[in-house]
Amino acid sequence: MRFTKMHGLGNDFVYVNCLEEKIENPAELAQIVSDRHRGIGADGLILICPSQIADVRMRIFNADGSEAQMCGNGTRCVAKYVYEHRLAEAQRPFSVPDCPACSASLNIETAKGVLTVGLIIDSEDKVQKVCVNMGQPVLAAEDIPVKLPLKKVIEQPMQFQSRAFVMTCVSMGNPHAVFFRDDLATVELERIGPVIENHSIFPQRINVHFVQVDKPTEFTMRTWERGSGITLACGTGACACCVAAVLTGRAKRVCTAHLPGGDLDLNWCEEDNCVYMTGPAVEVFEGFFEWPQK
Repeated sequence: MRFTKMHGLGNDFVYVNCLEEKIENPAELAQIVSDRHRGIGADGLILICPSQIADVRMRIFNADGSEAQMCGNGTRCVAKYVYEHRLAEAQRPFSVPDCPACSASLNIETAKGVLTVGLIIDSEDKVQKVCVNMGQPVLAAEDIPVKLPLKKVIEQPMQFQSRAFVMTCVSMGNPHAVFFRDDLATVELERIGPVIENHSIFPQRINVHFVQVDKPTEFTMRTWERGSGITLACGTGACACCVAAVLTGRAKRVCTAHLPGGDLDLNWCEEDNCVYMTGPAVEVFEGFFEWPQK
């Protein structure tokens, strides 16, 4: 099996071009290749597949083998791969207020739907950054989903492990719980992350983010990703944190998220209610992985 290792702000995945490769059991493969000691090492596996409604379709599998609906960092890397490996023609214009000018765009099918991505291309015809229209945030509790008797979960007092928290929940195609704190250094993410992820009020589990707002146009965040644990970056999570910060009066709609792996530029656009995310995509290496499929 040929593969490409790529990352967006350190959120790394193994990418397989399924226009050429055939993968019978992606859930099992995701667990094998994600192992950082016995496999390739990654936060998960992403398959680039044919699509009848977009340029390509992407499927995302977490390190534990579970399939995710969306991945912002992964989407940017798929766009870079598709353009630089010439899997599709990128010719359509792309523009959004307060977003860096993109010279071309692609459409990528996900479990959330078709996403439009803009490409920022350098003089050597390489994709340096990608702007993704992540779509409109979902705030209805039953659609996120969160099993609480509320229409929306905004600044909701909660208790986890007998400790008090205030939670805001947003779906960006996958579910996110956001907690604002004054000092991220005091958060024991490796302990509280899995407790919140697997709590019974989240029937599909949940991604967990702790956020420190530095000023109205910037915030710093730490993430426990559903199915993968602590990661250096989470694109959909950054979008969810932006929405949560705006809803609670902590930040402006155009802001920058500081993640352990780097920065993402975000714009929750008033014109169409969509969240636009701009950040880098990096190809690390290519290789061949021996995997005896059953």
